[in-house]
Amino acid sequence: MPQEFNMQEALKLAIETEKAVMYFYQNAAKQATNDRARKVFETLAAEEREHAEHFFPLYKGGDLGPFDAYMAKPPTFESAMLHNLKKGVSAQLRERDAMELALKEEEDLARTLLMTAERIVDPMVRKVFERMAKETQHHYAIIESEYAHLMGMVHETDIDTFVRE
Repeated sequence: MPQEFNMQEALKLAIETEKAVMYFYQNAAKQATNDRARKVFETLAAEEREHAEHFFPLYKGGDLGPFDAYMAKPPTFESAMLHNLKKGVSAQLRERDAMELALKEEEDLARTLLMTAERIVDPMVRKVFERMAKETQHHYAIIESEYAHLMGMVHETDIDTFVRE
């Protein structure tokens, strides 16, 4: 069934989603004890901020205020990642747990965004959701690679070494 968002609703949802996911990665970075994992989470948080910054000037609603002030406040949008992070914090979320959670949530978010995009009638609004899905899939690939490294699995950069041996 077709679904309709107007462009401003789609942009606001995109900004709120990027901010919520950024917040998740910032908190995961703070909890990380492994320097490499912390750096991955910090990089992902910075990318989420950049994504929000891309959408922000296109949003014409005045309810968010200035970008830096808006991004500095904790999100009010309760994403699944944030909900699961709150549950994990009390259990002292480890890097492995955070990466597993991030993999699951990024995969779910990409799937949801693509399903939503398929139902959007306006092609410009559809592109907002498709772009978010593509960025989410990119983050999934980054996390998957780092997770493999953290778990001592064969890393894609080492594949030539293992194939030749």
